[in-house]
Amino acid sequence: MGVTREDVVEAGRRIEGHVRRTPVLGPGAGDVAWFKLELLQHCGVFKTRGAFNRQLVGLERGEIGPAGIVIASGGNAGLAQAFAARALGVRATVVVPESAPAVKVERIEAYGARVRRAGAEYAAAYVASLEIAEATGAVVVHAYDQPEVVAGAGTLAEELLEDVPDLDTIVVAVGGGGLYAGVAAAARGRARVVAVEPERCPTLASALGAGEPVDVAVGGVAADSLGARRLGGLAFAAAQEERPVSVLVTDEEIVAARDRLWRELRVPSEHGAAAAYAALTSGRYVPADGERVAVVVCGANTDLRTLA
Repeated sequence: MGVTREDVVEAGRRIEGHVRRTPVLGPGAGDVAWFKLELLQHCGVFKTRGAFNRQLVGLERGEIGPAGIVIASGGNAGLAQAFAARALGVRATVVVPESAPAVKVERIEAYGARVRRAGAEYAAAYVASLEIAEATGAVVVHAYDQPEVVAGAGTLAEELLEDVPDLDTIVVAVGGGGLYAGVAAAARGRARVVAVEPERCPTLASALGAGEPVDVAVGGVAADSLGARRLGGLAFAAAQEERPVSVLVTDEEIVAARDRLWRELRVPSEHGAAAAYAALTSGRYVPADGERVAVVVCGANTDLRTLA
């Protein structure tokens, strides 16, 4: 059983007061889309929603003890979990791959979490997080494939559909699929979902082609945030329940979309978040006449010096 809209609504009630209701930017000259500016969330990323929901549920159930939580993350999920842990008085250990951007690691440490480095990719960091949990008794929090994390992510789509109630389509970037699964749960029966991935780490497209989640090679400009090796089970369940429109974009198209977000809208997106917009700017997804489309700009943890 996957995550339902009821789970998302419950998560919204639970995390209210802990997260920001992020704004929606309406279409301007030359654009056909609304933008859900989730990059303005605490920590600059949508994952703060799932972080609070996961930890609050863990505290309610008495699962989280003195050892706190441990999470493997390319950066953003660890950042969000560290922020939530500090707010809730929970000890946090974040295991990051060696490739994790310094800007994210420094902020994780600033929130008081312990940072461990392990391996070249998220998959290796995840194995290390399990070993830490076994040794310390810390509760494992998954970056994208736990029901509470997914339901928390879906709350942004609930907000979006309240703000633009006759929306037809929501465009989201996909890495491990937590955001996609949450948005799909919230939007089911109300709006279609366009799931956008970098060609160099296509977890969802590969799972759809194989009929099950499979390992993929990880690389490219968005690997620090969309660099999961395999689609999560909850995301695959969501895709089986209602198949999304699956779109792949190149690194060059992601970079161009990120540049356009900054140049024309002054939205400082990270590469992974710009992947969703790249589906439109590249022409790989072309809305029908009159189609009301919203793009989720899900993160801003990037080196601002790379924005021109």
